Amino acid sequence: MAGIGVGLVGYKFMGRAHSNAYRQLPRFFDVDPAPRMAAICGRDEAGVREAANTLGWESYETDYRRLIERDDVGLVDVVTPGNTHREIVLAALGAGKHVICEKPLANSLAEAGEMLDAAREAGTINTVCFNYRRAPAVQLAKKLIDEGRLGTIRHWRAAYLQDFIMDPGFPLIWRLKKELAGSGALGDIGAHSVDLAHFLVGGISEVVGMTETFVKERPLEGSDGETGEVTVDDAAAFLARFDNGAMGTFEATRFAAGRRNKNAFEINGSRGSVAFDLERMNELEVFFVDDDADVQGFRTVNVTEPGHPFAGAWWPPGHIIGYEHTFVHTMKDLMDGIAAGKSPAPTFEDAYRCQAVLDAVERSVEGGGWTKPELGRI
Repeated sequence: MAGIGVGLVGYKFMGRAHSNAYRQLPRFFDVDPAPRMAAICGRDEAGVREAANTLGWESYETDYRRLIERDDVGLVDVVTPGNTHREIVLAALGAGKHVICEKPLANSLAEAGEMLDAAREAGTINTVCFNYRRAPAVQLAKKLIDEGRLGTIRHWRAAYLQDFIMDPGFPLIWRLKKELAGSGALGDIGAHSVDLAHFLVGGISEVVGMTETFVKERPLEGSDGETGEVTVDDAAAFLARFDNGAMGTFEATRFAAGRRNKNAFEINGSRGSVAFDLERMNELEVFFVDDDADVQGFRTVNVTEPGHPFAGAWWPPGHIIGYEHTFVHTMKDLMDGIAAGKSPAPTFEDAYRCQAVLDAVERSVEGGGWTKPELGRI
């Protein structure tokens, strides 16, 4: 089995998730090449050294440029804050490396366009880690839609709800600063809903939205009473029209008390419906209008059977999997893409399309009307 050296830039939350995926992937899936955890990178030497030891990396770097220059690194994985994605990805593509980047691709549509152009010019494999596509239940929903079992899709409704910043005393972390994060709930979690909508329903033709920042000032990290301005949205909501005529609603908030990570959607078609909630990620609710009237109703499918997408590689039926497995599945498809010489979806082009919708929502909030995504590069 051939191997490919991976260089991971970033080692906090997403760094741990991606590291676990590389470790577990060859133990459960037959992949060629298999990932070799060559180096992890971070600016804090003590922190990245500890991460390398804890997470199973062969070595570490404190400068992403040195990591990219290494001959034993063929794949660069970028999990840093959004304001650094562009520079790291452009450097990696310029060096002829394959690239996987965390979502959203960039902090602006212009940056995403530059990265898409660079990826096309490089000709190497590129993908973006919208990992929720690869929950087996989401894959089953896609299969039912593609087979026509829901009929004509008429409605998409999505709600991604969290509550982790409800306390006004929660500090002004990087995710609450526009210059670092690009946007707030809209880009951080709303991007996942947009990508799932693209994956399951299709392109979005226009949007109209609203955003709100409920807590305007927050304590500075490590300070004694000083505060700073929150420059991103705490919550966003928007309506959408799809290219195929479907209607869509989207809500993203980090102020939904009691909702820790509720990434949910429902799709209604002329012949049936499906509904999904990440907090019950092994289940897909399914309804078909042609069921006999006396037994009609939503059924809950436990998506753990050997024939279900990805599920057969893990445990016996009914033995559920978790959040971390979506990353393993992402890396599995990435390795298959490298082997085949074809970038696995969602590619940088898919991520650019998502970024265009986020950008249109922001422009809609400013202008107050229906706004079309700018898709000039596609």
